[in-house]
Amino acid sequence: MIARSVHHVSLTVRDVEVSRGFYEGLLGLEPIERPDFGLPGVWYQAGTAQVHLIQAPEGVDGGKPPGSLTPLANHLAFEIDDYSKVLDQLHARGIEVQETRPEIGQMWIRDPDGHIIELTKPRSG
Repeated sequence: MIARSVHHVSLTVRDVEVSRGFYEGLLGLEPIERPDFGLPGVWYQAGTAQVHLIQAPEGVDGGKPPGSLTPLANHLAFEIDDYSKVLDQLHARGIEVQETRPEIGQMWIRDPDGHIIELTKPRSG
């Protein structure tokens, strides 16, 4: 078996409509068709991979986001075009940037459920 690529990442969220505002409004992802699984959710295409958001039923605790930002923390990374421009846009929208590493082109924010989102400039090679 050879895993050829990442197909999707699935995150549990508390309120899919609040999450849509973040993933569509801030990150600019476009929703794609999603089968009916009996739970609210939304799927996005992000390059060659997908991001699946599933709303946990009331009283059900889904996957918890990590508490602290460390190299060991589970996170989702998106490639961005212009590091400085994106950083300025985040500040203008009042989005708290958890940490920046301009020397390597990385920054981290959190989605409405606390999931760590890395924004990174393209890597060569």
